[in-house]
Amino acid sequence: MPTKKFKPTTPSRRHMAVPTFEEITKFSPEKSLVVIKKKFAGRNNYGRITVRHKGGGNKLKYRIIDFKRQNTAPATVIGIEYDPNRTAYIALLQNEAGEKSYIVAPVGLKDGDVVYTGADADIKPGNTLPIENIPVGTFIHNIELYPGKGAQLVRSAGVAAQLISKENGIAQVRLPSGEVRIVRLDCKATIGQVGNIEHDTVKIGKAGKTRHMGIRPTVRGSVMNPCDHPHGGGEGKSPIGRPSPVTPWGKPALGYKTRNKKARTDKFIVRRRNAK
Repeated sequence: MPTKKFKPTTPSRRHMAVPTFEEITKFSPEKSLVVIKKKFAGRNNYGRITVRHKGGGNKLKYRIIDFKRQNTAPATVIGIEYDPNRTAYIALLQNEAGEKSYIVAPVGLKDGDVVYTGADADIKPGNTLPIENIPVGTFIHNIELYPGKGAQLVRSAGVAAQLISKENGIAQVRLPSGEVRIVRLDCKATIGQVGNIEHDTVKIGKAGKTRHMGIRPTVRGSVMNPCDHPHGGGEGKSPIGRPSPVTPWGKPALGYKTRNKKARTDKFIVRRRNAK
């Protein structure tokens, strides 16, 4: 997916780069697979802001994605669509019984392709198999962590994990971050790399576009008053006055590790993503 650049007719156009959407073949969603997406703008059930910098944005509808892939009937791709709720594109499938479903579209999947689910499926992009039936070295995405729960790992645009070993009922998978993780062999995964691989080259270009995405402005703590932020106060441009940056509530920020040191899932991590 190449990106489209503009002549600098305005300051916002100067660096803007948007997708060309060449892969998109269907431009309106399937009504039976769309539900209303309510906005809560970072607020809890009391109406108080618990997540800052959220609010506004365009009206969105949620596309129901089939992450479980429990229907084993062969399905034909009848359209590749844009999904405003994720970075990847989605593919609309229809099986012989007329049932329709959405999946995350991998690289190389196009209209008319037939997608299979099951242990005897071919090793082709879009097909879903138990990890036990996938050859070592294959690139995969949409990986389950618990059998039957649905895909939880490797779902965003352009990413892929690699199956690096299988033994004693478990598999080792190298995730896009570099982390090596243990996954059960009876968990499902989909063959191939997630599509829209040039998503990271998109440049928003202007502040108004982030508002369309539901993101509100972020104010630096160093320009606030001392009563509003630990970095605030001082005459003119002042340093933060602390050995390291902190959050508005005084907790360490920028590099401070927040993962629970007794996390239950530590036993599934063979190699950390930042291991030397």
